[in-house]
Amino acid sequence: MSKTIIVSNRLPLQIKLNNDELEITPSVGGLATGMKSVHKDDGGLWIGWSGLTEEELNESLEKKVDKAVAKENCASVNLSQNDIDNYYFGFSNRTLWPLFHYFMEYTEFEKDFWESYKRVNQKFADVVIENLEDGDKVWVHDYQLLLLPQLIKDKRPDVSIGFFLHIPFPSYEIFRTFPWREELLTGMLGSDLIGFHTYDYERHFLSSIKRILRLDVKFNEIIYHDRIVKVDSFPMGIDYKKFHEAAINHTELNTNDKSELQQRLDDHIQASQDTKLILSIDRLDYTKGIPNRIRAFEYFLNKYPEFKEKVRLIMLSVPSRSNVPQYQLLKKETDELVGRINGQFATVSWTPVWYFYRSMPFDNLIDLYTSSDVALITPVRDGMNLVAKEYVATRTKKDGVLILSEMAGASKEMNEALMINPNNFEQIADAIKQALEMPIEEQISRNTILQKRLERYSVEKWAHEFMKSLDATKNLGQVIVSEKLNDKLVERMLSDYKKAKSKLILLDYDGTLAGFQDNPQNASPDAALIKLLDRLNEMPNTDMVIISGRDKETFEKWFENKDYSLITDHGVWLRKRTKEWEALERLKNDWMENIRPILETFVDRTPGTFIEEKKYSLAWHYRKADPELAQIRTIELNTVLTSLISNNDLTVLKGNKVIEIKSSSVNKGRAASRLLSVKDYDFIFTIGDDWTDEYMFEEVPEGSYTVKVGFKKTKAKYYVKDTKEVRTLISKIADSQ
Repeated sequence: MSKTIIVSNRLPLQIKLNNDELEITPSVGGLATGMKSVHKDDGGLWIGWSGLTEEELNESLEKKVDKAVAKENCASVNLSQNDIDNYYFGFSNRTLWPLFHYFMEYTEFEKDFWESYKRVNQKFADVVIENLEDGDKVWVHDYQLLLLPQLIKDKRPDVSIGFFLHIPFPSYEIFRTFPWREELLTGMLGSDLIGFHTYDYERHFLSSIKRILRLDVKFNEIIYHDRIVKVDSFPMGIDYKKFHEAAINHTELNTNDKSELQQRLDDHIQASQDTKLILSIDRLDYTKGIPNRIRAFEYFLNKYPEFKEKVRLIMLSVPSRSNVPQYQLLKKETDELVGRINGQFATVSWTPVWYFYRSMPFDNLIDLYTSSDVALITPVRDGMNLVAKEYVATRTKKDGVLILSEMAGASKEMNEALMINPNNFEQIADAIKQALEMPIEEQISRNTILQKRLERYSVEKWAHEFMKSLDATKNLGQVIVSEKLNDKLVERMLSDYKKAKSKLILLDYDGTLAGFQDNPQNASPDAALIKLLDRLNEMPNTDMVIISGRDKETFEKWFENKDYSLITDHGVWLRKRTKEWEALERLKNDWMENIRPILETFVDRTPGTFIEEKKYSLAWHYRKADPELAQIRTIELNTVLTSLISNNDLTVLKGNKVIEIKSSSVNKGRAASRLLSVKDYDFIFTIGDDWTDEYMFEEVPEGSYTVKVGFKKTKAKYYVKDTKEVRTLISKIADSQ
């Protein structure tokens, strides 16, 4: 029976070691809760680090850990202390975390961290692959494992892989500074589905894909080799029922059953009718905007002094990564700010800020949520922020006001909150005043809408929606009408080739035999390609023809000492073996004088583009241009050209990052037809990557082997992934004597 394998940095278990005895308790975090149904109900397996390093475990203890986690349907990845120092505290939390949260000044690009990150991702991949069975699905979580999807896909291309990023994905301008950006994006593209909390993060990711990897993106689908990778947003919810029911039970407690914290809160609330509590809960992290929040509260007290001795800010900061220097400095700054404000404003009976630097049990969190009139959530950058959702879920009377930073992912779906810019103290102070004075009817109106939405889109629904979308990716490949040229088909093709008495091989050049270059003049054949073409050209009873949109002069220069058959300019010129060039078409090029100024205008308006002038065509290349600007310009240019050339026997060809204008009476199909009319072939093989090659695929007889390079809609029967696979395929033909 197939299963779902969940992979995250840590297992959903708290494992402690006391005198060689293991203590194991389930985690209660948002991810552990959300994945419960996927993990337990479907017989799933959760893979992650146990929390104990290799140095803490001898062979006997390691077996105990493996056995204990196996009982919980888990499998552990063994990590050393060096791994934790460099992969986790190093690369994950001193490189990726600050960079993805826009704190470039804290970002460290250390090669040792990167090497450790790669090694640990490989360790995770090894454990996943060891546990994979046919039909299994894999769901990888978060920034610690960005390379993992591709590592799995390389070994098991048949497996459905989902990836979800729980932190923001930064804008292209931030992400482009990352030294290993291509490797990270490629690692993520091993997935079939990539999920983010918000559309903004999705948009930033797709922008980097287009600009850095130069891949084609159609809406939210990336065409990557022979696959389509879908990208979508799935805003993570909370266990609404758990928080709401806990709050209901909390209101029914009698005085003796209340916690000490709740009794202190009650004393404060009952001290005066005007008393109000403002709640702030975060991990102590520089992304949470804690110093700004304290300063904004100070500004509020100065701007609206009538609230002194009536309002108290309760701050709970949960310790986090206390061994990282920036976090140590943040703790010091926070302590000093709280001390200064309390020293400045406190009276005998009132302290403006209650500050707790610790973790609190769930019941105490409910105490704080249910007792506070306002929740002040002001991160400067946050992937989602579940605290905002938890606060709303606990408001059983639908009262209370949420003040939320527009920089939190949760802001995209919680529009009924009071939205603020976390750097605007004036706005925060005014929002606090508005929240404290908000009529109860308005509070209820806002929270009614929020609660319905949170209850409907819970964390379980989030997990279900993601898995449903992952299953749907299996049908994405149906837009391609060709079949993957696998080993079995190649074997059949080679058998047909050997039996044939007269053989024709038609080879496109750019994007097929050679990869694309920013400058087309840099795409001259390398020594390995020349050697391969020589072998193919010497095959008995075989006519090898390179058929290209390249001009005659370029091919003369590249292949002057070779006796290859060549067709250039999309079918204008033909050279057979060592014979002279002959014109297949008689063309004029006086039209170019009218079209060239138009293309020059587009070059001037679109940085990174240039014109390639051939004998009988003009090409506007935009490979180096900004992809989004190029997309707009290509539509504009196509519109202008189409209106100009309609009565001039010209056509516009859209190639790979190029628009070419040429005579409509010339194409590769007509040229191929000329070859077929003078000789009978009982084996025909043609391969190309572009729209110009579609004419060839249409023209050759039904029984021919037609192959498209790349994962695109085509009239070819088969496709291969890239130029590397093309060369491998041609090499097999050359070896088949």
